[in-house]
Amino acid sequence: MIDPSEPAVPGALGPPETLETARLPVPSGLGRLLVLAVVFVCAACGLVYELELVALASYLVGDSVTQASVVLSVMVFAMGIGALLAKRMRCRAAAGFGAVEALLALVGGSSAMALYACFAWFGQSRSALVGFSLAIGVLIGAEVPLLMTLIQRIRRQDAGGAVADLFAADYVGALVGGLAFPFLLLPRLGQLTGALVTGAVNAVAGGALVLWLFRRDLTPRTRWLLLLVNVLVLALLATGTLLASPFERAARRAVYGPGVRVAVQTGVQEVVMTGGTGGGAGAGRGRKGSGGPLELYLDGRLRVSEINEYRYHEALVHPVMAGGPQARVLVLGGGDGLAVREILRYRAVRSVTVVELDPGVLRLARTDPGLSRLNHHALRDPRVHTVTADAFDWLRQRRAADSGGRSPGPSRRGRPGGRGASAPYDVIISDLPDPGITASTKLYSQEFYGLAARLLAPGGRLVVHAGAPTQRPRSYWTVEATMRSVGLVTVPYRVPGRPADFSGAPDRATGPESSPATLPPGRCSAVAVRGGNMFWGFVLAARRPPRLDLAPDTPPLASVTRAGLRADERGAAADRIPLLRPSTLMHPRYQG
Repeated sequence: MIDPSEPAVPGALGPPETLETARLPVPSGLGRLLVLAVVFVCAACGLVYELELVALASYLVGDSVTQASVVLSVMVFAMGIGALLAKRMRCRAAAGFGAVEALLALVGGSSAMALYACFAWFGQSRSALVGFSLAIGVLIGAEVPLLMTLIQRIRRQDAGGAVADLFAADYVGALVGGLAFPFLLLPRLGQLTGALVTGAVNAVAGGALVLWLFRRDLTPRTRWLLLLVNVLVLALLATGTLLASPFERAARRAVYGPGVRVAVQTGVQEVVMTGGTGGGAGAGRGRKGSGGPLELYLDGRLRVSEINEYRYHEALVHPVMAGGPQARVLVLGGGDGLAVREILRYRAVRSVTVVELDPGVLRLARTDPGLSRLNHHALRDPRVHTVTADAFDWLRQRRAADSGGRSPGPSRRGRPGGRGASAPYDVIISDLPDPGITASTKLYSQEFYGLAARLLAPGGRLVVHAGAPTQRPRSYWTVEATMRSVGLVTVPYRVPGRPADFSGAPDRATGPESSPATLPPGRCSAVAVRGGNMFWGFVLAARRPPRLDLAPDTPPLASVTRAGLRADERGAAADRIPLLRPSTLMHPRYQG
């Protein structure tokens, strides 16, 4: 692919040392500084494009480690191709750079909108992700050789010094772009508008450099053509910016159906809620109001379906409430309040501490009419104390607080970690996202369970939602092996009714028939139950062998029975995968 030395072509520009000095409208020192400033801006824009692709792919496809690896490796490979292709344009470096920047601004600026459109209307975005990574990588790779040619035409310099200046501006620009994306563009503008604005900045910088500083290198026809192309690109990006909000609403309707009534971007994730506004919706027993069954999506993943959430929460909560004291309960996750609803049905419960990462979910669980009705206003109960924190960090701070007498942090009601913060817990319930989601793997690690086990009172029990035992059995049994590795005795069990969701997300079925784009709102769960092979997986654990049972004071339940639990235990044990190693922070084992 690397061309051998070629003989000089009459009329073509030779290597840098023989380049004709450019005729600039400013002194050469200022011209060189302006070129380096454009290098800075282009590098910042290029890194924003990369980060935007990684972030959007992680949201749409899941598994951020895999998506980052795919995007970055493809882009770096493509940059090498772009650098080789740019060799053919060095004889017309100014015109070539102007064309590359205009195309890069259009492709990079529209990439987020195009990826989201592929996901919303075609059900998948992996191919588009690879395609945009290739295209953007090729264009970014073509920048450096062309800029090197331009900067050498301003003032001849040894190759090492020119490369050092160019890369210094490039790396500093990448730093600024890398910091601007998470701290400025994403929170202030969002992914769609942020990418479009970045493209506009890219087009202005590249166009200004060529059309003003190097305008004497262009023929009148080329100058007008580049001007027209840049104006067209800016017009398209401006139109995209104006249409970003209507486009996002239309795409959201295509994904979630027409019943979207809450769509907010919290500081942690996107929260979307559909249905649940009609009277009569209660406790998830399938009673629908006029607004349809409530469904709660977090970052595009279905977390709560009113049709069958009671199956999940009854199976999660009631077995762990048997076999010992129930006075103090800790819930890790569960910000929707539905697990707390089931806990508060026991009169012996005196205190419930909920540790939830996203304050936006807690706020909705308290104030949203549909969700608060579904959770029976559980988070307003005086026995409930909420803490906004990462569950792993909170457990670690709690251990340090117990060792040093310090508080692990204020609770929602202003008390240090809730009432009786230093006392151990009789019951710990881990109601967290699936272990297959990369961001949650630390919440299924050996270190996490070791911290949780230290908070158990004598006779205390721990229950964990461990993912889908039939869809990802290796991940499920790795959770069980990891819990055993910290000295806990486990009882795995599974219950039917797990929803099938979007194709491609890490905790979804892979069949396109289960996509919300092809199902009426509220029908995901029905498909899962009819299929008969979709299960929620749980692991009950304690320091002494626990018994999978129901307590004598168990309230009336709609789906869980003693006989059913025994069958659930046998069903899970029949598919056991032995000899799995525990997952740790340094060696997570949930990628499969």
